[in-house]
Amino acid sequence: MHPHLDLLQAQTRRAFLRSTGQFSLGAIAAQALLRESAQASPAAGNPFAPRAPHFAPKAKRVVYLHMSGGPPHLDLFDYKPELVKHNGEPAPDQFVKGKTFAFTTGTPKLMGTPRQFAQYGKGGIWMSDAVPNFHGLADEMCVVKSMFTDQFNHTPAELLLFTGSPRQGRPSLGSWTTYGLGSENENLPGFVALISSGVQPSGGQSLWGTGFLPSVFQGVQCRSKGDPVLFVSDPAGMDRALRRKTLDALRDLNEEQQRELGHPETATRIAQYELAFRMQTSVPEVMDISREPAHVLADYGAKPGDASFANNCLLARRLLEQGVRFVQLFDWGWDFHGINKNEDIRDGLSAKMRVTDKPVAALIRDLRQRGLLDDTLVVWGGEFGRTPFREGRTSKGGVLGRDHFPDAFSLFLAGGGIKGGLSYGETDELGFSVVEKKVHVHDLQATIMHLLGFNHEKLTYRFQGRDFRLTDVHGKVVRDILT
Repeated sequence: MHPHLDLLQAQTRRAFLRSTGQFSLGAIAAQALLRESAQASPAAGNPFAPRAPHFAPKAKRVVYLHMSGGPPHLDLFDYKPELVKHNGEPAPDQFVKGKTFAFTTGTPKLMGTPRQFAQYGKGGIWMSDAVPNFHGLADEMCVVKSMFTDQFNHTPAELLLFTGSPRQGRPSLGSWTTYGLGSENENLPGFVALISSGVQPSGGQSLWGTGFLPSVFQGVQCRSKGDPVLFVSDPAGMDRALRRKTLDALRDLNEEQQRELGHPETATRIAQYELAFRMQTSVPEVMDISREPAHVLADYGAKPGDASFANNCLLARRLLEQGVRFVQLFDWGWDFHGINKNEDIRDGLSAKMRVTDKPVAALIRDLRQRGLLDDTLVVWGGEFGRTPFREGRTSKGGVLGRDHFPDAFSLFLAGGGIKGGLSYGETDELGFSVVEKKVHVHDLQATIMHLLGFNHEKLTYRFQGRDFRLTDVHGKVVRDILT
């Protein structure tokens, strides 16, 4: 509702109470409600102030590495010898009859992985030759092979994963985190999004948006090339002193409006302007990876000035080290349909992993060496998996690709309260469905919230007469993977 309408509505209630002779009682009740609202709302006072979770957390911060498009899990983590054995045979009816796939119709042909698999670490985690830099981290990783989702197209699947709903309008995972915890650094945003491979994820900015939460909790998109944040630099003809005077005038006007109307977004706007001013000096410094030693740059494969996934992984460590609560990395190019050579699960997948598994491995090692991994949760994965058969449109070509698959996929977690060296859950012998320890995306969300110290059922926000939460009315914490 518009602030002016809010004011008129409030005046109407007071007029009603006055006309019934119960104004004093109504005023007492209203004051009590307003006081309760002010205590419950992080927007009251400083919206960035650190806040205590429901219970002691195992993770203080999160870095979520999202491979946008859906990595081919059957060629990375979920080894299926029976699928290899029956390669090229028609898919059994019980697995495909009556089901809808994104680009495949009729009876598709089974496709066993062309990759070579082996077991690594004390837990014997299966990994393919496509991820050589992950092999040495097996004892840090918990590979969940029993993930599933409700959506088989990119945009709704990504929205469901990051906002709890396949439709736009809900707050993102990172926004819920900063809403619940605040920020540990008043000069940096609590939630940062980084994009690589030149394309934004299908779900767009909603994946780091606030929905109906106060907009102060929205993720800030930063860049590894050029100005770290768009429009954060002073425009031509304005120096820092003039910018300060301008903001002071805006603050005075906004404070006057807040006193008059009491709209929470006014306080949010004041806080955002002040944060942007502080970011002008703090962000360029933390985003300057040229300050890193040569051996660190080499370990990540990072090159100052590039807009690369490797640079973003290094930036993520620098941001987490400075108190940023939630860092979200999006890398496009994981939609392995087999339409071109870049989408081939042989050479195409090897090329994609060469520029991604090295910096991810470097990030995990770096966090461990700096004493940050124990309370930093690392998540790597996509929005869904890929089919155990060849994609219909490309099934007769020489490029090997797989269709979208929501029924089963894999991701991994590390650090921040997660058991290392663990392979969790199983799919059937051909990889069509989860047969052991199912984990829905809402369960993943509930588990992340739990590690951050929240009961996901109680971290709520009232909107349009209803208490909303990230997990909607679903989600169970996957306690078997926790330390």
